[in-house]
Amino acid sequence: MQHPLKTLLTTLGLSLSVVATTAHAQDDPIVVGGLNYTEHLILTSATVQLLKANDYSVEKRDGLGTSVLRQAQKNGQVDLYWEYTGNSVILFHDQPQPDNAAETYATAKRLDAEKGLVWLNPSDTNNTYALAMREADADKRDIHTLSDLAEAMNDGADLTLASNAEFYARDDGLRPLQKAYDFRFPRSNVKRMDSGLTYNALRDGEVDVALVFATDGRNGAFDFEVLDDDKQFFPVYQLAPVVREETLDAHPDLRSVLNEMSATLNDSTLIDLNRRVDVDDQNIEKVAHDFLTENDLL
Repeated sequence: MQHPLKTLLTTLGLSLSVVATTAHAQDDPIVVGGLNYTEHLILTSATVQLLKANDYSVEKRDGLGTSVLRQAQKNGQVDLYWEYTGNSVILFHDQPQPDNAAETYATAKRLDAEKGLVWLNPSDTNNTYALAMREADADKRDIHTLSDLAEAMNDGADLTLASNAEFYARDDGLRPLQKAYDFRFPRSNVKRMDSGLTYNALRDGEVDVALVFATDGRNGAFDFEVLDDDKQFFPVYQLAPVVREETLDAHPDLRSVLNEMSATLNDSTLIDLNRRVDVDDQNIEKVAHDFLTENDLL
């Protein structure tokens, strides 16, 4: 007959084992934040689904503005979200633009570490400003880089540009871009409009070149060629998960879970995911779930 104390210890050991296997679910929820546009809504939904699949208790707070979300994380109201390296370096820390993606990431990681925020592995993405042309027209004119565009304009090509008002006027917008590449669109050839309308204007042949965002789903759906920024004028906006240090200390295995997801992301993937929502009108939660299953994350 087993001693009562031994029986109690055995039972207690089994109970502790059960508790250990369900520890994530018993913890305070991990708050996953997100911004208020398609790409981020998809990533936030996918992150929430991924963490729940790994037995974490999760709360979602998406649809926020950039500055509001950043402040919420600094205040401890949000534990993690996907941030762009350029936002951290240029917007949050008011630093000059680094020379390349690796330096931008290293700068963001170093500066935010001082604030208790940990940058995990960066994805192979860059959702920055870009100029695009219709693919057939770019091929016909042999314009595939911004240097090619500058050369064509300086050789007398009469091309029109669709730009939003902000890019037309901002200090790192059209004017310094033209200075960096040594060309100029005549003022009469620049059509200013809302950001979303630049895509339709280019697709419908109303302009020859348009301001776009590099990972927008309409680039692929509308058969655009995004011109290569071969002089690296535009800031790098590389996505990576950023986690509060306190949260990561409490849940160290978050690192591997989120890094695995980050490794699956690249520009082509983001373009496809954005297209499914913005062009094909698919549900964000479904697109996020399909992304996870297609990449064996679930």
